[in-house]
Amino acid sequence: MPVQLLPETPSQTAGPYVHIGLALEAAGNPSREQEIGNVMAGPGAPGEHILLMGHLYDGNGQLIRDAFLEFWQANHEGAYDTGYALEKSFNCFGRTATTDVGEWTIHTVKPGVVKNALGLPMAAHINVSVFARGINIHLQTRLYFDDETEANAADPVLNLIEQPHRRESLIAKRCRVDGKLAYRFDIHLQGESETVFFDF
Repeated sequence: MPVQLLPETPSQTAGPYVHIGLALEAAGNPSREQEIGNVMAGPGAPGEHILLMGHLYDGNGQLIRDAFLEFWQANHEGAYDTGYALEKSFNCFGRTATTDVGEWTIHTVKPGVVKNALGLPMAAHINVSVFARGINIHLQTRLYFDDETEANAADPVLNLIEQPHRRESLIAKRCRVDGKLAYRFDIHLQGESETVFFDF
């Protein structure tokens, strides 16, 4: 009997459903005890603690208030850890949702340098997935840091972007929030300031 391959099923838009299942408080539901949230680095985590923050904009420049973002990064030494556990001081994975004012936040540590498959060092970066209504397949991008100018200039992924001015859409801007180190990273889904997205 010949093997029959099943066809791919169509993708579904995220809409509000992702909040109901993954960002309960954002959907107005009680939170669970075991929840992956926006605190990737607890107080005891080694490394330089930072706050990541930003807004998400649609193609008309309007804030998106019901989006969901996932973050995946190396630790401060440039190593990934695939085992998630709430009791750990640092996890390489985190999630957050945009608020009523369209802002998202993540508490983490600045990642170390990671080498790609060819052994080339990549600048400190964080991988970001964006889920929102009207998006059939989540979008993939990267967040780099504006105080890593030399490393960014040599980064093999950033250099794949043919238009140098478009690379700026992946650079988070250093700032201070309540006296603490922070980086602002606004994401534009479409339009003149569209963020560069990757096809993995």
